[in-house]
Amino acid sequence: MRLNINDTFNKELPSDSKTENTRRQVFEATHSYVIPRVPSYPKLLHASIEMAEEVGLDKESVSSKAFIEVFSGSKIQPKTKPYAMAYAGHQFGNWAGQLGDGRAISLFEVEHHKNRWALQLKGAGETPYSRQGDGLAVLRSSIREYLCSEAMCHLGVPTTRALSLMLSGDDVLRDMLYDGNANYEKGAIVCRVAPTFIRFGNFELFAARKDYKNLKKLADYTIKYFYPQLGKSSKETYIKLFKEVANRTLDMIIHWQRVGFVHGVMNTDNMSILGLTIDYGPYGWLEGFDFGWTPNTTDRQNKRYRFGNQPNIGLWNLLQLANALYPLVEEGEPFETILNQYQTDFESKSLEMMRSKIGLQKEEDNDASLIADLEDCLLLWEIDMTIFFRLLSNHKKGNPQYGFEVIRKAFYDSTAIKDEVLDKWKGWFMSYDQRLQIEELIDQHRKANMNLVNPKYVLRNYMAQLAIDDANKGNYSLIDELFNLLKKPYDEQPENEKWFVKRPDWARHKVGCSMLSCSS
Repeated sequence: MRLNINDTFNKELPSDSKTENTRRQVFEATHSYVIPRVPSYPKLLHASIEMAEEVGLDKESVSSKAFIEVFSGSKIQPKTKPYAMAYAGHQFGNWAGQLGDGRAISLFEVEHHKNRWALQLKGAGETPYSRQGDGLAVLRSSIREYLCSEAMCHLGVPTTRALSLMLSGDDVLRDMLYDGNANYEKGAIVCRVAPTFIRFGNFELFAARKDYKNLKKLADYTIKYFYPQLGKSSKETYIKLFKEVANRTLDMIIHWQRVGFVHGVMNTDNMSILGLTIDYGPYGWLEGFDFGWTPNTTDRQNKRYRFGNQPNIGLWNLLQLANALYPLVEEGEPFETILNQYQTDFESKSLEMMRSKIGLQKEEDNDASLIADLEDCLLLWEIDMTIFFRLLSNHKKGNPQYGFEVIRKAFYDSTAIKDEVLDKWKGWFMSYDQRLQIEELIDQHRKANMNLVNPKYVLRNYMAQLAIDDANKGNYSLIDELFNLLKKPYDEQPENEKWFVKRPDWARHKVGCSMLSCSS
């Protein structure tokens, strides 16, 4: 198994002077060297051949003994030094101090076809940042991360990736709902991949400690390898860096809103400096359209990370990053300007995104009102977001009286809909149809365009739970079925029509399907 290893993070940035693997506060370092825990009986359950090829591996390598050894943590790749990253963060709006990679260990970086990739094991054992945890992960959360990160990539959402999913052969004790009922579960290890795993929290750690020397080193490193187009490091370059991060963060969140994805735990330590979706924990896709929905049991009361609040949290998190970078610039106005622009851009980009979802190419003054009226209608009665927007593409221009029938399948109980709800929907379709008269595209072409932005298949929580339930019984075939389904989320896939359905009633309140915790 040959890889073009080219480590930079742990070579060019300061490492922890202490080498023992004990929980502690780590100062003046971006990382601590740590050896993964050797699993008892590692077994490869699934691998992304597409991702393997991205890092320079072929199918033969993926099926090799060496692949299992390295990406389970059983053996260290020669001439590499695995490490856990140090960072801090704001969690649910409160400063949490030092956090760090508590159950993630970065193995090495590779270069392939001029792309840089960092490969990291999640669930490979304790680190100095594990706090009260054991550094391990269970199969259920690992399946969810493995499937979702690859699914998001094919949805066109900026994301970290996943290379492999393995059983460790060890049982892990977890209290799934934090209610005092701990049980042993199958342990697992995911190898996740990204150009870098640097987060907002990496900068926050140094800024909070007034370690400006290492803050600058980290910023300079980030620019050198991931934003080289910004030029040599200077105050102006640090401002440009912040602007790039703000733009990427906004683009990522607009994509989340487009497909109905809710991250569930948008703490600053879970915000990528590259604007990638990172740390798949208690995430979920909207079933019924609901701006107030959050999948995270920890967030149930305040709903800080609810679907409709994700753009605002992105802004709040960027403010914390601005505060962290401020010592390198010592001017507040440039950051304020960029943050204000984020708010302006969100309004325009959100409108542009929603236009695309309902098949509008031209820009008209009343489009915002049409979309607001649509959202009001979507909130009147429980309706599946994914199915609604996919079916809406079937509307025939000039036939508003049949509009509701086109989308009826998306309603959870269409037989009991009240007359006033029906009247509002009929009124909206009249307005929508009038607006479509301005468009030049014929129905067929509008449908094709809409189906490029409105997925037919997403990783609904109940689907992931079915795969988890099977896997806990030793049947892993559904993991592969869903993996392949989600590689083409915008295609019709008539052979997979069984997955184009609303959440079943049994999943409405089932643990793992409706609400999830951070437990993994």
